[in-house]
Amino acid sequence: MREQYDGWQKASHHAVATCNDCHIPHRFIPKYLAKLKNGFWHSKGFTFQDFHEPIRIHPENRLTLQKNCLYCHGELVSEIATYPGDNRRMLDCIPCHRNVGHGPTQ
Repeated sequence: MREQYDGWQKASHHAVATCNDCHIPHRFIPKYLAKLKNGFWHSKGFTFQDFHEPIRIHPENRLTLQKNCLYCHGELVSEIATYPGDNRRMLDCIPCHRNVGHGPTQ
């Protein structure tokens, strides 16, 4: 995850958001369930060196990321971010704003 960390250091959100701010749910119980699940898979992947390269986000974690975009920027995008929580109808922030959280590493 060195490339992702290096990219985050050069990205616009570096000064205002940590990894958990974007990648972990903000509510208490979902937060610790996600930490438990992701911690297990990260430990397994790094221990056995069997993680996908380049690293990819799982669909469940992608939805968390999307919800966290709206958590911070919901008022700004309220006119275009319709259907929050409905994966098939919700406008996805990530394709257009991919480099906001993880900027270029070069």
